Amino acid sequence: MYLRDNPVLQYEFISNLRKRRALALLFFYPALLSAIVLLAWPEAERIDTTNPEASKRLVTMFFLGQFFLAGLLTPTFAAGAIAGERERQTLELLVATPLRPSAIVLGKLLASLGHLVLLAIASLPIVMLCLPLGGVSFYEVLAAYFALLVATVVFGLIAIAASSFFHRTMASLAVSYLFIGPLVAVGAWLWTATERSGALRLYGTSVLLPVVGAVFCIIFVELAIRKLMYPEALGSEGRTVVDETQELRHAVGLVIQRGHFPDRLFAPAKRDDLLPDGANPVFDKEIRSEVFAQGTLMLRVVIQISMLLALPMMFFCLYLAPHLAPWYVSYVLMFNVLVGPLFSAGAITSEREQQTLELLLTTTLSPWQILWAKLLAGLRVSSALTALLLWPLLLACVLVQPYWNNLASMAIYVAVVLLSCVTTATVALGCSVVSKKTSVSLMTSYVVVALLFVGAPAALVFVATFFPNAHVDRWTAASAAISPISAVFHVPLHIETTAYYANAPAGWAWLFATHLVLNGSMLFGMLWLFRNRWRVLR
Repeated sequence: MYLRDNPVLQYEFISNLRKRRALALLFFYPALLSAIVLLAWPEAERIDTTNPEASKRLVTMFFLGQFFLAGLLTPTFAAGAIAGERERQTLELLVATPLRPSAIVLGKLLASLGHLVLLAIASLPIVMLCLPLGGVSFYEVLAAYFALLVATVVFGLIAIAASSFFHRTMASLAVSYLFIGPLVAVGAWLWTATERSGALRLYGTSVLLPVVGAVFCIIFVELAIRKLMYPEALGSEGRTVVDETQELRHAVGLVIQRGHFPDRLFAPAKRDDLLPDGANPVFDKEIRSEVFAQGTLMLRVVIQISMLLALPMMFFCLYLAPHLAPWYVSYVLMFNVLVGPLFSAGAITSEREQQTLELLLTTTLSPWQILWAKLLAGLRVSSALTALLLWPLLLACVLVQPYWNNLASMAIYVAVVLLSCVTTATVALGCSVVSKKTSVSLMTSYVVVALLFVGAPAALVFVATFFPNAHVDRWTAASAAISPISAVFHVPLHIETTAYYANAPAGWAWLFATHLVLNGSMLFGMLWLFRNRWRVLR
């Protein structure tokens, strides 16, 4: 019932492998890794095996790239394991079957991770090509893949546990990334820190990692099983019955109260009067809707975890070492990358899924009225959540004396963050216009935003590592003109002890023009699609 005759495992695994994204990933993933190895391969006719540093760097980058991809892809396959049953209105049927909760969790886990394991196996022959370069043993490669397998299982269980607690796949996905992101950062730091000590790395991956992974697995499996064993009160069609008054009364930590300031700025109360004349009904409906499904658990978790992670970074980067302020701003930008698409990726696809898009398009509202209402409704939540992490930067300008001479740079940091909020919301809305399902729109949004924010810095590191004779200054300026994360590191910040990044190219100045053109082009394209509504409805 757990493996051989598990209907959940058989159905989920076969359906996942038959999806188009499975075929696309199996093709493009090894192709991308092969291209990276080909570009980084030594150009000399004879390979000097006595200098294996290039091989070590290549294998390290190869493994870390797969590790980051595992952290990015695993929640996309597993975050909808239980939440998807709620959305498809089949949760009651699943709970009523003779299957044990542990069999359901195991089936969901194996079905979600099966495709990722196939991707890892497909990449193994490529990494084996690096062994003849020297510097890396066969056992180190096995240790790396074993660590990758354990990490993937832990990430999958985190996503499934989040999926059992939240009512929507988007909420489960966001909370999964909040838990997985710090684990990915710590794992990458530990792997690079033990690069010079092969014995310590082998001991950590073969002894310590299984123990830590087993503890995480037991915790999250128990959480998921308990949630399935004792589900909440299920109403019609598998929807959880939630009393908001009772939830606020018994909630622990930060709570959201729609009628109080500043909560009503991004989560106003339901309207109990008539809509004023001339008002945009789409904007009023979107801004007052419950974007977090029933209850506010997801919003509270996002705020509290993000603030908990921000406290040590804020203390160290803004107060102890003021010249490291760009690193804290980068954390704020990465948080916006996570939450920005979450509130805009379903703006249009949800209308399709609810079969209300045709009715919306037949109203007297213009396409521009519909689009700006959808854009502002999603932007107001993501920007408000990002602002919760941005205020420590403004506080540091008052309390930390070295920042008094860098107020212009601080203003540029704030402007870059605000521009990034607009960009992430616009990209997610554009993906929602061209997609048919919210899950597809959300994943496409994350891919596009990740390439836009992280792609250029990653390419810069690759060029600087394997092409030392290239014109790095041109690459850094281009990276800062595309990626906000690169741009904040190229803002002149003069501290008494050092002039940090004072001589860096002013590529950040082009960031505003680049993103304004990008956002304007996307809005123009969305307006064109709406005016040609038969293309949208097809």
